[in-house]
Amino acid sequence: MNRNDIPLLEYDDVQRAVIMPDRENGVPFPKQAVFGFLGEEIDRYAAENSGKVLDTFVSITKNYPVYSVIHNGAEIALCQAPVGAAASTQILDWLYARGVEKVLSTGSCGTLEGLPENAFFVPDRALRDEGTSYHYLPPQRYSYPDTEIQKEVKQYFNKRNIPFAEGATWSTDGFFRETAEKVKRRRDEGCKVVDMECSALCACAAFRKKKFGMFFYTADSLANVNEYDERNWGFDSLRTALEICLDILSVNK
Repeated sequence: MNRNDIPLLEYDDVQRAVIMPDRENGVPFPKQAVFGFLGEEIDRYAAENSGKVLDTFVSITKNYPVYSVIHNGAEIALCQAPVGAAASTQILDWLYARGVEKVLSTGSCGTLEGLPENAFFVPDRALRDEGTSYHYLPPQRYSYPDTEIQKEVKQYFNKRNIPFAEGATWSTDGFFRETAEKVKRRRDEGCKVVDMECSALCACAAFRKKKFGMFFYTADSLANVNEYDERNWGFDSLRTALEICLDILSVNK
């Protein structure tokens, strides 16, 4: 372990931890999974499409069912993702431990520039301004989604003439600490959107040697730091984003 006066920078690359995500036995999950920051839309979709509950991740705040659904002939696991790097990464790590090999995630992001609401964004890197990723990878500025999955996402959008933007996302724990100076600095280094989880999820996948990809739909806007605009949080994109994930995984098995 690298020792440091700042605890978060004391990275330990040992694979075996005191508590492991595979400590519980259970049925293996499908090799592909949608892990969506989509609220109750996950449960609604499963109920409407004969989703079968395979198991449940139990936490003190909420239980998260993992469904099996069939989409275009492919079996895909479907699980709601909780907001926040630590909570979502804990469930992602558990999904990998139960047999998932490839995950496609989606959720909302804030825009740092003039992107309209409900636009799609495909990140090529995520700035690590959260704490969880530093337990999975050594300190560095960015973590990265799987290039193959991101290519599949862009091919899907291009084939269907769906506009999208791409670039870096700023993943931060501090929703209420996105200061004007920080927003400016992130813009200057190429971040076009802001989220809370992507960099940690990418780091977890890299550590476990699994595949993880993600795209966003735009919600609130920080483009004008003097007049924050929450808009409608991108709620019109929930079902669309979920179905896009399912389409992409079912085609690229």
